[in-house]
Amino acid sequence: MKAILVARTRIVYAENAFAELVLWKVPTPLAGSSHGFKYRLAYVVDGVCVIRYDNEVGKGDHRHYGGKESGYSFTTPEALLAAFERDIRRWNREDSHS
Repeated sequence: MKAILVARTRIVYAENAFAELVLWKVPTPLAGSSHGFKYRLAYVVDGVCVIRYDNEVGKGDHRHYGGKESGYSFTTPEALLAAFERDIRRWNREDSHS
């Protein structure tokens, strides 16, 4: 089986802010991950990626929020999207003017 594109979308939040979501179903887990998905979710404000969830090969599941990186425990695509949306709301509430 080849990788199958599950979702690719861009959501515009404001004139200066958008989210880009890409999710693939892969035949075998990527090195560092234990599930069958490859993903990249990014929230960009004023041309800067301020939030990103991804699972690049060898690094596994993780998230970037502002300038900090931390691990992320992937369970389902739905839970991933919910966590990403929570972070976007938090960023817009707390960090948008910093």
